[in-house]
Amino acid sequence: MTAGTFQRDSLDWQLQKVWWRIGEWIELHSPKFDMPTVPDVPQWDFPRQVFRVAFWLIVALLLLWLGWQLYRWLSPYLDPKNPKGAQRLYPRADSTAQDRPIALWLAEVQRFQTQGNYREACRALYMAMLQRLNDGKLVPHQASRTDREYWQLVQRLPRSHAYQTLLRTHEQLCFGNAAISVETFNQCQQAYGDLERSPQTSDLG
Repeated sequence: MTAGTFQRDSLDWQLQKVWWRIGEWIELHSPKFDMPTVPDVPQWDFPRQVFRVAFWLIVALLLLWLGWQLYRWLSPYLDPKNPKGAQRLYPRADSTAQDRPIALWLAEVQRFQTQGNYREACRALYMAMLQRLNDGKLVPHQASRTDREYWQLVQRLPRSHAYQTLLRTHEQLCFGNAAISVETFNQCQQAYGDLERSPQTSDLG
């Protein structure tokens, strides 16, 4: 096979033929306009290989830049020695629940429910859950503890699904501004009711 035959059978040659045919079709079907004469400009005849190398170089640089930005954004979360990364990835449990009676949080639930503020009503149920865990010495308060750590600790407790419902809703409250529906509040209220029917103390230690 000669070099000329190989070049005409190559992918580049076939693509170039397609572009020529598209250009001929556009020229054939487009209206004819008298183009104004312009002074001669120098013609720059660069080999196709130059444009191809330049294109892929730009693509490679763009991918490198995107990869670097992604690494910078994810590195705090991927470092197990960085507690701040875990706190950004999972919301920290609200320490204001410490030593506040459960009855006060449940009163807040009723007040916000009456106002139709289901977002704060769900948060009050979550706070009552944390206080309940502390009072029963199931999971004592710890300021640095995240919701994900609570999630892991309550898995060994009875009715763990109820704890997980409240923790999952609290994550939605922390990471989103969407309104909490009455259906979500009812699920949280039912979950807390399940906890009230379970023992408040445990011999899991």
